[in-house]
Amino acid sequence: MEIGNQIKALRLARGVTQETLAEKLGVSAQAVSKWERGATAPDVQLLPSLSAYFGVTIDALFALSDETRMERIQNMIWDERFITPAVLEQEEAFLLEKARREPANGQPCELLADLENHTARAHRARAAEFAREALTRQPDLRNAHQELVQAMGGAPVDWCQNNVYRLIDWYKEFVEKNPGLRNGYQWLLNQLINTGRVEEAKTYLERMEKVDGTFRTPLYRGHLAKASGSHAEALEIWEQMCRDYPDEWCVQLSMGDIMSRMGRYEEAKACYRRALELQEPPRYTDALCSTAIVCELQGDYAGAVAALEEEIALLASEWDAVSGETVDERRREILRLKGKMTEHP
Repeated sequence: MEIGNQIKALRLARGVTQETLAEKLGVSAQAVSKWERGATAPDVQLLPSLSAYFGVTIDALFALSDETRMERIQNMIWDERFITPAVLEQEEAFLLEKARREPANGQPCELLADLENHTARAHRARAAEFAREALTRQPDLRNAHQELVQAMGGAPVDWCQNNVYRLIDWYKEFVEKNPGLRNGYQWLLNQLINTGRVEEAKTYLERMEKVDGTFRTPLYRGHLAKASGSHAEALEIWEQMCRDYPDEWCVQLSMGDIMSRMGRYEEAKACYRRALELQEPPRYTDALCSTAIVCELQGDYAGAVAALEEEIALLASEWDAVSGETVDERRREILRLKGKMTEHP
């Protein structure tokens, strides 16, 4: 239902005239008439007043379907840097209710997790700002270092603070219940390898090989060889992977990440460029994002800016994304990098 029809229905149900509603909102009766005829829509700033007057939520004014509302929530997560507590509470209540009504549908819970992580990222960004400011004022504040590392996703000093054994146990149970799903093995292998549990990882890679016929099997075989100290063997496995899958863009993206971790930055940038070239539109921007990071690590701030500007152009041309946090974050990075260019000409 269009918002104009909904306003009319609510007005008639309340038994008020267009003139009365207009007076309450501080607009003309003609404006209300145009809304109800669908000629125009009320200004977004009037929506809270409309919802308060009729005693309904803003969403009720639009009478959104569940699917449309969930799409809107996802777009909000992508487009907004900060979500107000009131909006967050409202959307979480909707998703929780939908999850209750549809026990076999995992998407409401998936969106709830996305919302919570979005909020957590915003809080961590603020935490990092406060921690940096604390250390600027008093460099000897021990706990401020701990808060900064935690906020920015760094590695803590103590082994117990960086151990993800509970996550590993959860994924072990997950692959037992879903033995035919490759993704479960991938996430489990990532955690096992990153925490040095190589022998366990080998067992699960053998199980993954039975359900996966893609480049991911040799990719993880190489990671396991490297984690075991056999760097030369790992490179041989990955080089063969590239020969076996010459047109797979994910292979080149993975190789770019591998080269970046090894400090072989020029090779990494070449892989990222190849990954971008192999994709069909609309292309993902991971390769450009990674290129910008590599350039900054090299002190090539102009190159980093160029990569981010190319990413913004790609988002506009292939994803129709010209505003919102997805683009704004890149623009903030460009401003930061240009500041570095001024400091280090």
